[in-house]
Amino acid sequence: MKNYLTDSREKLSSLRSLNDFYILSFESSCDETAVAVTKGREIVSNIISSQIEIHKRFGGVVPEIASRNHALQIDHLTREALDAAGIELKDVSAVAVTYGAGLLGALLVGVSYAKALAYAADLPLIAVNHIKGHVAANFISAPELEPPFIALLASGGHTYILSVKSMSDMEILGATLDDAVGEAFDKAARVLGLPYPGGPEIERAAKGGKPVYKLPRALKGEKRLDFSFSGLKTALINTVHGMRQRGEEFSPADVACSFQTEAVGVLVDNTAEAVRRTGIKTVALAGGVGANTLLRETLSARGEKEGFKVLLPPKKLCTDNAAMIGVAAYEMIREGVSPAPLSLDADPSLEL
Repeated sequence: MKNYLTDSREKLSSLRSLNDFYILSFESSCDETAVAVTKGREIVSNIISSQIEIHKRFGGVVPEIASRNHALQIDHLTREALDAAGIELKDVSAVAVTYGAGLLGALLVGVSYAKALAYAADLPLIAVNHIKGHVAANFISAPELEPPFIALLASGGHTYILSVKSMSDMEILGATLDDAVGEAFDKAARVLGLPYPGGPEIERAAKGGKPVYKLPRALKGEKRLDFSFSGLKTALINTVHGMRQRGEEFSPADVACSFQTEAVGVLVDNTAEAVRRTGIKTVALAGGVGANTLLRETLSARGEKEGFKVLLPPKKLCTDNAAMIGVAAYEMIREGVSPAPLSLDADPSLEL
């Protein structure tokens, strides 16, 4: 009698040349419980239950609360995703799940559920890196996309410039040395008294402001393409606290606009430099901060000016979702990925 892994390897092998099979995927790395059904690079259903309103009262995500809500939601969301796709579990060919990076307890809910389901239904299990999932969102909105391309991944937990050669081969050209850009947005929002999540609130506030405050850029003049947002955040804090201590009136909109302008500026400048150095003329935007309108417009304008193509996934595919995990798994199957064992564990610090 064959064992689970042997059966899974054979099933994945038979899928590698196909593009019309269903993958059921799970994403629970932070505060969205998401389940999707994909076929190739196509979304068949994509169900997302956000916990933003739950965590807003705390000013940020509380890991234990997030984990408990994932556990409450994941089973009925699975049924909803299958119903929305018009299929049954017997029609699914593989199961995919985010196993890192993210909040440990939150990840464990998705990983545990996916492992149990895969074993019970005798389906291959694909373990997907959350970071690579964000990159794969571009295959959904641009199904003609093929590597190599540059990916600018900007989110609450990660900031990377990547040279994408395949799903299994992504070279880091630049990365943050401290805060992720989304984390910096959240911290800036708290200083200005804006609610969680900070990114959309900073963007909203900045619409009524001007970039009148000159905030510093870290690593200026250096040849590497890395980022540092800690200094930018500290400069904003010092600027606001200084004005408050002196009793000066200031416009929160101007402060938000100044912060956003500098954060977006360094992301776009470094990405354009990566294009120049590599000669790769396609840039794909990814991650939650990829929903920022100024970033999308500025990167697109730079691409038009300097002759490189910019791909912008719909904003709903920039934030956490399970469809990107399913499409990442599809690409991994095409590349010959091995199935994950049932001993798969969550890895909150998973890197590329």
